[in-house]
Amino acid sequence: MKYNNGKVSEVKIAYIGGGSRGWAWTFMTDLAMELSMSGTISLYDIDQEAAKNNEIIGNMITKREETVGKWNYETANTIDVALRGADFVVISILPGTFDEMETDVHMPERLGIYQSVGDTAGPGGMMRALRTIPMFVTIANAIKEYSPKAWVINYTNPMSLCVKTLYHVFPEIKAFGCCHEVFGTQKVLKGIAEKELNIDDIDRSDIHVNVLGINHFTWFDYASYKGVDLFPIYRKYIEEHFEEGFEEKDENWANASFACKHRVKFDLFHEFGLIAAAGDRHLAEFMPSKRYLKDKETVADWKFGLTTVDWRKKDLEDRLNKSHRLVSGEEEIKLKPSGEEGILLIKALCGLTRVISNVNIPNRNQQIENLPSNAIVETNAVFERDSIRPIMAGEMPENIVKLTMPHILNHEYIMEAALTFDKSLVIKAFEQDPLVKGMATKEEVEKLVDDMLDATKAYLPKEWNL
Repeated sequence: MKYNNGKVSEVKIAYIGGGSRGWAWTFMTDLAMELSMSGTISLYDIDQEAAKNNEIIGNMITKREETVGKWNYETANTIDVALRGADFVVISILPGTFDEMETDVHMPERLGIYQSVGDTAGPGGMMRALRTIPMFVTIANAIKEYSPKAWVINYTNPMSLCVKTLYHVFPEIKAFGCCHEVFGTQKVLKGIAEKELNIDDIDRSDIHVNVLGINHFTWFDYASYKGVDLFPIYRKYIEEHFEEGFEEKDENWANASFACKHRVKFDLFHEFGLIAAAGDRHLAEFMPSKRYLKDKETVADWKFGLTTVDWRKKDLEDRLNKSHRLVSGEEEIKLKPSGEEGILLIKALCGLTRVISNVNIPNRNQQIENLPSNAIVETNAVFERDSIRPIMAGEMPENIVKLTMPHILNHEYIMEAALTFDKSLVIKAFEQDPLVKGMATKEEVEKLVDDMLDATKAYLPKEWNL
């Protein structure tokens, strides 16, 4: 990298999963709108044609007159070529296909186990992890060999286990996980504050929060807007609107695959007194099955939706078609801010600014005092030149710790299972997961594990002997 007049040039970013038809385009757009950075994006993907298409799309964006962030996109045929000389590494991959995800989500339904996402917790999240961890072992070893000083930004789920694997393989790695769920809850607080305080167009970044938890089961114990404590305002709004929930502008929960009315958040606030800081679909999977995911009718009552894998398949088909239109020049990507902070964090790590944002990293500094030091936790941190300094978030309430610890323990079981090919650890993790616990006999759980492993074996190491 080279610095000159408040700008940095010749930055190299290795993008693992560079054939992405979602995150990659968001990333390109945000880079194109950032005047103070430029360099090379090296796209690596096992689907080289997809990476090549993104190379074309990215360079077409760079050539546009309104593009202020000038980047050269190139396809790397091997991961070592992508990583050599990289200042930053971005990881955004899909472990397996949506066919595997369909099994992850729907096979447990035979035992009455429903999942609203299936990529983080529950049976689906654990099976996805078993596919993902071996890939992250390979990636971590490659980073250790070819770009050990690079900052590594992970967007892949299950977030906690992906980051945990990177540090397990390469303890000195400079890796962190980015997730936008906290931003979504800040937007909810912004919307409620605008209504209750009669203020127009509050900036989300002015909603200051203390973040503590694990990814997708994250909480605020502090929320403020310019000197106003938002907790009493949030409490009042819930008391008056609990049944109908909160609907965000231009987003009808019943017609959008990933929207909700935030009634799960409201219910959790009633019980625990903290603001749950993830989408309802994620939060529901960390709680006992019968609370929010008992059946489809219960889900509908809480006004959120189950994972729609069919929708994801159709969306992928639409994105493939869009990719062809973008490559041919029939369509252009609109240059507008994504609302993500990945580029801002890279800018801060380059030393061009200083940012406080939420991040998933090991709890080595006991930033959450009463969670294990080897857990991957989500808290705020200060991002500045070549440094991430976690902010001390304090203690989590013990009743929330009790809900969180089974998932932290399962991270240990599933990572060890993935590294040692030990099916008994998978069964153990299933048995203590709150979506499975109390829903099936030991024999039924063992059969479910066997069948789900068999269904995903194409993406598991041969050492599993399935």
